[in-house]
Amino acid sequence: MTIKTMTKTITLTLAMSATALTMAAAPAAEARISQKLGGVIGCNASGGKQEAGAVIGGLLGAVAGNKLAKDNKGTGTAIGAVVGAGAGSYAGCQMQKSRATNNAGGAYTSNGIRVSNAVDAAPMTKIKGKYVARSTLNLRSGATTRAQALGSVRAGETFQALGRTDDGQWILVGQDGVGVGYVSSAYVYRA
Repeated sequence: MTIKTMTKTITLTLAMSATALTMAAAPAAEARISQKLGGVIGCNASGGKQEAGAVIGGLLGAVAGNKLAKDNKGTGTAIGAVVGAGAGSYAGCQMQKSRATNNAGGAYTSNGIRVSNAVDAAPMTKIKGKYVARSTLNLRSGATTRAQALGSVRAGETFQALGRTDDGQWILVGQDGVGVGYVSSAYVYRA
């Protein structure tokens, strides 16, 4: 093995290791950072498509970067891997969000919030964050106690909040970024 071949092998190995470490650490990034980056390093919809997309994108990007780089193949490989991982991660997150919408029976947008077709729209303010139920609560199709109970949120359960009604009495519960029902704000607190 020549010194040139050995150098290329070491450079490629280091680039791929750095990419793998970056992708492994990405899901642990804080939620507020991932919200600002729009799902590049963290996705508000569950599933493994984002991680798979990052790995596949990283590998394809590394190969493309290596082939396109003229003088410094190692740098081209590393840059290609990072760009490919970011693009693959974003595409995977979009696929997860699409699947979440389909699982919710379809969705529409109200006040800038994606809401399940099974849930009635209400004037609300978009919010982000985690909340905890103080007691077991009915998850309702509308922002009223007369609305159909779609399920429940158990006492102590942490959930994603997407919106608060304009009167402040109801919180829209989110699942994978889609509003799936309302709970009374009197019985929840911010996590």
